[in-house]
Amino acid sequence: MQQVINDKKQVVRHEKRKKVSIGSVLTYVILTAWAMTTIYPMFWIINNSFKASRDVMNNSFKIAFDPIWLNYQNAFDRINIGRSYINSLIMSGSTVLLVLLLGGLAAYVLSRFNFRGKKAIFSILYATLLIPAFATVVPVYEILIKTKLVNTYYGLILPQTAGNLTFAILVMAGFMATIPKDLEEAAFIDGSNRWQMFTKLFVPISRPVFASVSIFVFLWSYNDLFSALIFVNKETVRPIVALLNEISSQYGTDFGLMATAVSLTVIPVLIVYLFISKYIEKGLTEGAIKG
Repeated sequence: MQQVINDKKQVVRHEKRKKVSIGSVLTYVILTAWAMTTIYPMFWIINNSFKASRDVMNNSFKIAFDPIWLNYQNAFDRINIGRSYINSLIMSGSTVLLVLLLGGLAAYVLSRFNFRGKKAIFSILYATLLIPAFATVVPVYEILIKTKLVNTYYGLILPQTAGNLTFAILVMAGFMATIPKDLEEAAFIDGSNRWQMFTKLFVPISRPVFASVSIFVFLWSYNDLFSALIFVNKETVRPIVALLNEISSQYGTDFGLMATAVSLTVIPVLIVYLFISKYIEKGLTEGAIKG
């Protein structure tokens, strides 16, 4: 009898291992196929950035075993991509810092204080997510003209900061609401004021959500071609996405140069993501699970 029971247990374990094995294989196959749709186009662009324009046209899928660095030299000499790099990093970086500072303070107040009108503020914030960005272009542009901020760094930093604040506040407030009250009370007992509590307690604990918000805000700001073409179309303050638009019109036949410009544009995004990717999933899901 005991032998029969043991045989049944072994059969059950074998079937479980078989199911897990098939499920794992299927999962890896799907993830690999999905990854190839993202990784291969990136490899294709980088590979073609080391080819002459005629080689890109004639055989774009051939691996560049003999890379040509002339495209990268032309990118910095002919189209001054370095200046656009600096402009993009200044404007996108400033936007991220302002959103984290203002959004973090607002999220702290909304998540830890109870006051009259709190629900109304949340309702307004959710409602603003329904307003399309295109509907705000004309009034924002009028304000920038009157304040003489068109074609300046602030002409793009301030609108993008305002446009990303709602998302940042809602995400960070959801995360901060999960922080235990005991930690806040212990900080009060130790003599911390509200500013010290925010900087020394809530900011360190909320690093995952700050990282998540920063990568999304950086991506949205860095890739915002529509606002860049309207608010900062002057060459001295032109971000890199606006430069790509000009390359496609002026150097449309130089496919090697275009591939180089695209490759250089993606590099900062990949660097930022690699540094803070471990915080992104935790920051976006923890508040939703515990809140």
